[in-house]
Amino acid sequence: MKTEWTPRSLGKFQQRLLAWFRAHRRDLPWRRSRDPYRIWVAEVMLQQTRIAAVLPYYHRFLRRFPDVRSLARAREEEVLKLWAGLGYYSRARNLHRAAKEIVARHEGKFPRELDAALALPGIGSYTAAAILSIAYNEPLAVLDGNVARVLARLGAMRGDLRAPKMWRELGERANVTLARDAAGDWNQALMELGETICTPQSPRCGECPVSRWCAARARGLTDEIPAVRRKRAPVRIRIAAAVLRDPRGRTILVKDPGAHDGVLFSRMWQFPAVEVAHEPRRELAAHLKATFDLDADSLEALPEARHGVTFREIALLPFLARVARLPKRPRTRILPLERLSELPVSSATRKIAAAAAGTACRAPTRENPTPSFASP
Repeated sequence: MKTEWTPRSLGKFQQRLLAWFRAHRRDLPWRRSRDPYRIWVAEVMLQQTRIAAVLPYYHRFLRRFPDVRSLARAREEEVLKLWAGLGYYSRARNLHRAAKEIVARHEGKFPRELDAALALPGIGSYTAAAILSIAYNEPLAVLDGNVARVLARLGAMRGDLRAPKMWRELGERANVTLARDAAGDWNQALMELGETICTPQSPRCGECPVSRWCAARARGLTDEIPAVRRKRAPVRIRIAAAVLRDPRGRTILVKDPGAHDGVLFSRMWQFPAVEVAHEPRRELAAHLKATFDLDADSLEALPEARHGVTFREIALLPFLARVARLPKRPRTRILPLERLSELPVSSATRKIAAAAAGTACRAPTRENPTPSFASP
């Protein structure tokens, strides 16, 4: 069953939803301006990330980079440092690359044309439609998970919403229902409805401003639409990491995934680490020998930490190694452990540092002497 729209019924539907949105929309900082730069930054940060998590990052990022030119001038390391902890760091790299292109090719203004927007790094069809409709009121319909769920319930559309055929049909329905003279507010209204009222579980149909047009509610199918998606089986990974500590209280960070899944540390500064199978201490010691020619025979186990990245369930196994001197190699940084925040690091690296903080700061004693690990 699908909702069949007439010009009259579609007009009433649009009026009702827009009136609800304008009366009840949340006061979010990116809604206080039509500045395409601020909307673009928000849309990128909000990809696969909750609003509550984004807010502090959004404010800090705009304080440091208030416009596209300041972002384009920045070093990538500074951009990543401000992004650290938000995850999915390819978003930050693409944002930075796109800023450079906007300055070089579009006179510092986010392009209004769809093809030009899609040509920018990190900009897909959803992000382009969202930015162009909200900033410039271009008549482009968005389709994300929230919008797809609303449209599927309105039309009682059963099945996997992400199946290619279903997604195309939902895109067509998004275009049909689009309020073209108020595209920005319309897209935000559908997303707001999906996030606050038409939620995946226990939708609040009694508070929905457009429930009279909802075929799923009429047929008692709101709990069955959308269909539950099969989750990918988790992949369990164990990563052993070495926190090297010299007599001056310094440690070393590297920038070379090499020995483990590069997604985990997001190609940012990290402790030397290796994916392990059976004997973490022995395998990590072998990695330190191969990488730094460092004989680390007495690695002190630190508290284990848990970490998740998409379908990966990761056990972080940190070890402390007190060394006479830290090895010097290309693509390494030496600094005190407490100054870790000066570099762009992932949340996994922060967890390893937190495990090391208490133990690593203890002064060596006769019972816990500094082992004579030394690089040549």
